[in-house]
Amino acid sequence: MQRSLTKFLIKMLIAKSTSGKDKCFQGDLMYKLAERLFPICRSITGNGVRKTLNIIKEYIPELIIREVETGTKVMDWEVPQEWNIKDAYVEDQNGNRVIDFQRSNLHVVGYSVPVNTVMNLEQLQQHLFSIPENPNAIPYVTSYYNSKWGFCLSHNDRMRLNDGDYKVVIDAEKKNGSLTWAECYFPGSIHKDIFISSYICHPSMANNELSGPVLLVALANWVKKTKNKYGFHFVLAPETIGPHVVMGEYLSKLKKNTVAAYNLTCVGDDRAVSYIPSRRGNTINDKAVRHVLKYFFPDYIEYEFLRDRGSDERQYCSPNVDLPMVSIMRSKYGTYPEYHTSLDNMSVISSEGLQKSFDLHCKVIELVQYNKIYESNIIGEPHFAKYGIDINLVGSRELSDFRRHAQNILMCTDGSLDVIDIAERLDVYYFDLVPVLDWLEDKNLISEID
Repeated sequence: MQRSLTKFLIKMLIAKSTSGKDKCFQGDLMYKLAERLFPICRSITGNGVRKTLNIIKEYIPELIIREVETGTKVMDWEVPQEWNIKDAYVEDQNGNRVIDFQRSNLHVVGYSVPVNTVMNLEQLQQHLFSIPENPNAIPYVTSYYNSKWGFCLSHNDRMRLNDGDYKVVIDAEKKNGSLTWAECYFPGSIHKDIFISSYICHPSMANNELSGPVLLVALANWVKKTKNKYGFHFVLAPETIGPHVVMGEYLSKLKKNTVAAYNLTCVGDDRAVSYIPSRRGNTINDKAVRHVLKYFFPDYIEYEFLRDRGSDERQYCSPNVDLPMVSIMRSKYGTYPEYHTSLDNMSVISSEGLQKSFDLHCKVIELVQYNKIYESNIIGEPHFAKYGIDINLVGSRELSDFRRHAQNILMCTDGSLDVIDIAERLDVYYFDLVPVLDWLEDKNLISEID
């Protein structure tokens, strides 16, 4: 009997000593993958998306790449024409490329229609975009659903343009084709799922675009090596239109089976930790995130869903879908100075920032999977001495903590609270209670209920 208790005391010590430690190091792998993907010109459709997904498939062989034809109706949307670009530039009278797509794929407004003409500076200015208050940055601008064209450049470079004629070329094509997205699924022991999504539709931006997909790669490979209670459904799709495609395919299944959902975006820098809750704000997933953040990043910033949402959580949390989707980010989109510009480069993210996001998501996911509801199997308080714990002769701090946790847990196991609730009431990190819960269950003092 004493040997059995010792085993659980050792588990409790291990839980405390490893609380917050990395399970495996993924930061370097994620950063190197982001470096590889960074030069690719992506949009909501096209060969850049396909190239990106084919590279990611090297890291997740189970990934299934899918195509949806132009014109396909998805909810209130329609899959647009496919867009591909080969080259684009603005050339001055001396043959100098003052704007060059080959130097930065952000120089061209996304989904620009083809153009090949000569115009003066006044005419050209009508098609130029820059940021006066951020004069060294090339802005990110798109025109997905309008037949327009344009170029983006730093405001400093725009101010250097001289009067005269300019040759303007955009070698691009919009035509009927398809939208490309990808998914993979790893089954669990029960028919409930955790849904994890990120987007692959922006050109060369590191934190806003690439940190999410590379984190998804790391999480998928972690899940594959782990015995899981829930199934895991991973999705990579273009922002906004992509979730509508996914919902068109899986809406009833997502609504029925999803226990927790995560939108992976802006997870690569190391300047902040921030969180957007689900639309309801009180799901099990929300409780799990807040609990973990309280112990590991107590200075985190919590935003409001209605006021601050801005990514794919808008679609997946909408009232007629209502997934328990949250976004656990580093610096939230729109809050850091490099956002949606060429300055969001590989120097903005780091292996360390990506690693912390990986560890944080793993902790939250483990908590969601382990969370249970228990009922006490006895009336009154158990005679702890029968089980190796003499409440009058407590021999160590660990034994004292163990006994105190056991008593307090038994006071809360009336079937109305899950273990996250109990941990919050006791002001103890969830996983510090796991060995005690396992011991109580092993002694048949508590039983899990649905």
